[in-house]
Amino acid sequence: MHRNNGHNTPLLQVRGLKKYFPVRRGMLQKTVSFLKAVDGVDFDIVQGQTLGLVGESGCGKTTVARLLLHLLRADAGEIRYKEQNVSHLTERQFKPLRREIQIVFQDPYSSLNPRMTVGTSIGEGVRIAGLADRAERQKRITRLLDMVGMPAASSDRYPHEFSGGQRQRIGIARALSVDPALIICDEPVSALDVSIQAQIINLLKDLQEELNLSYLFISHDLNVVSYLCNRVCVMYQGKIVEAAPAADLFDQPRHPYTHALLASILEPGSDAAAGHPLDNGRTERQPPANLQTCAYYDQCPHASPACAQSESGLVQVAPDHFVRCHQRE
Repeated sequence: MHRNNGHNTPLLQVRGLKKYFPVRRGMLQKTVSFLKAVDGVDFDIVQGQTLGLVGESGCGKTTVARLLLHLLRADAGEIRYKEQNVSHLTERQFKPLRREIQIVFQDPYSSLNPRMTVGTSIGEGVRIAGLADRAERQKRITRLLDMVGMPAASSDRYPHEFSGGQRQRIGIARALSVDPALIICDEPVSALDVSIQAQIINLLKDLQEELNLSYLFISHDLNVVSYLCNRVCVMYQGKIVEAAPAADLFDQPRHPYTHALLASILEPGSDAAAGHPLDNGRTERQPPANLQTCAYYDQCPHASPACAQSESGLVQVAPDHFVRCHQRE
C-alpha cells in the first residue's frame, strides 16, 4: 500500500509487520493459540514529518515501537530504514542504527537512572558512540539542555530534583544527544499534567522544524495527534484499520472504529461520559463460528452480513486515504 505520494523517499518503510505471542496453558505450558499483537502492519514515515499511531490500550502500538527498535524480533514482514532492509540484522549489525533511531518514553522518571546526574545521562550515549571527547561532551550537554529549555546548571543535579515536565525535557535532550533522524515518541505526554503537555508538544514541534526530525508519535490523545501529526494510522487489535493525512482523517473518518475514537474526545466544558468512551453503538452481536470475521464485528453499529463472512482488506477510498472496512463510508 503506497502512502508517500512520490514526494519523498520514506525514511522508514514498514510492510507486513507481524508479531504473535504464544498463549500457553496447562502444567506443560502447551501453546494453545497465539495473541496477534501486530498483524500485518504497513506504514511509511517521511523525513521531517510525524506519523501518528493511535488506538486504545492493547491494540499493538507499543509492540510496533519495540519491533522498530529491535527490542523484539518480528515474526514476519519487512522494516526498511533509509532503503536498507534492517528486519533481520543481528544485534551487532543493528547497533550503529541505534544512534539514528531513538525513543522518548512515557514515564520520564523511570526512564532516567536515579543514580546518574542529568549531565551523565545525556552524555552517556555521546560517550558510547564516541561522538566527542570529555571537554566537547560537556559543551554538547550544555547546548542540548538549552535546546530543550533547561538551564546549564541542571547538568549536575539528579532526576528526582525535577518536575515531570522537566524530566521529560531531559529525556528529549538525551534522545537528541546522538543526532538521531527518527525519534519514537511513546505516549510522551500522557504522564504529565495537562498544563505541561502543551509545552512539551510545542517543544517537539519546534525541534522538528529546527533539526528536520521525523517522529513516530504513539498516543491515545487524539487532540494532541491532530495538532502534531502529518499523517495518522488507526490501530485496532493489531491491524491498521484506517490510514490518512491527519486533516482528512479528522474531517472525514471512514472506519466505524475511527468514528468511535473521535466521538470519545470530550469538548472543553462538556460532561464526562459515563462508562467506556467507546461504548456508544456497541452491540451484543456474536460472529458466526469458524469464519474470518472482521475484528470489530461484534461492536460495529453498521456491521453487515459481509462483515460476518470475511475481513476487508485495506482499500483506498480517497487520495492517500485507506480503510479496512466493507462499508467504507
